Amino acid sequence: MVSFAFTVFGVDWEFLKPYIVLGLALGSVYALSGVGVVVLYQATGVLNLAFGAIGAAGALIAYYLVNHTSIPHWIAYLACVVFGAAVNVIYGMVLGPAFAKRDPLVKMMGTLGLALILLGVMAWRAPAGGAFVRVLQLPTSTHRFELFGAVVTWTQVIALVFALVVTAGTTLFLRMTNLGTAMRALASDREITATLGVPVRRVEISAWLGSGIVCGIAGLMLADLFTSLDYTALTFLVISSLAAALIGRLRSLWWTLAGGVAVGLLQAVATPYSSITAYRSAAPFVLAIIALLYLGRHRTVTMSRTAG
Repeated sequence: MVSFAFTVFGVDWEFLKPYIVLGLALGSVYALSGVGVVVLYQATGVLNLAFGAIGAAGALIAYYLVNHTSIPHWIAYLACVVFGAAVNVIYGMVLGPAFAKRDPLVKMMGTLGLALILLGVMAWRAPAGGAFVRVLQLPTSTHRFELFGAVVTWTQVIALVFALVVTAGTTLFLRMTNLGTAMRALASDREITATLGVPVRRVEISAWLGSGIVCGIAGLMLADLFTSLDYTALTFLVISSLAAALIGRLRSLWWTLAGGVAVGLLQAVATPYSSITAYRSAAPFVLAIIALLYLGRHRTVTMSRTAG
């Protein structure tokens, strides 16, 4: 009976348990990053392509502080979060006004430039390869327990719970606070919001700050969930976060959460199968395209019915 339960449809679910656990954890961090991307886009119109690079640079700073200084580890982890917040805020303060009235594509390319700069600095100061592998392991990853026959770390649990809490908390924040209302108003019309006396620059900097904090936390978690601190891989994991944000149509935080988890699960479950593992990096694109086509079709049908 147990054998049947875990081999239904020809899939050995017992074998896939560790990959499902990892996929849920990674997908939760993708979703967390996606929420940060969506909130920033809603408030400023900027689609931040430097999200992964900022998190990777912060994780490298934390790695250096943990392994080459005697300061408490929690300060090193805090430094990663502070770095993400600081870089975001500085970028938003310095270049935000210049890009405010530019096309979304121009704003996006500006953040791509920041990503390339950070990637170049990381390659210069911490070149990849060599005789050792950088590992940034959080204390929560050393504590493991068994759940439904799968070994789970507290980092994986925290990633899932934190993504849910941040999504719910951000949703309530946007709906029930004055600052959240101002952010939603900016998403609708920046000029009208400014004429109503809303401090537009302050609201935008708040969005950059919140997104930067999420960026640093995501960098820490991803560095721990991976077997090594590969800053190149962390930099380009923004693709998965963007896919989650696109599944949420850059508006819905809960659809962004679902999209991130789906991307993580699909990538992880495809890992042990040699016939498709080479294509798992395409999972974010495939899911985003399917979601956009489905949601676009639904919207078209609704409009046609209304017109009729």
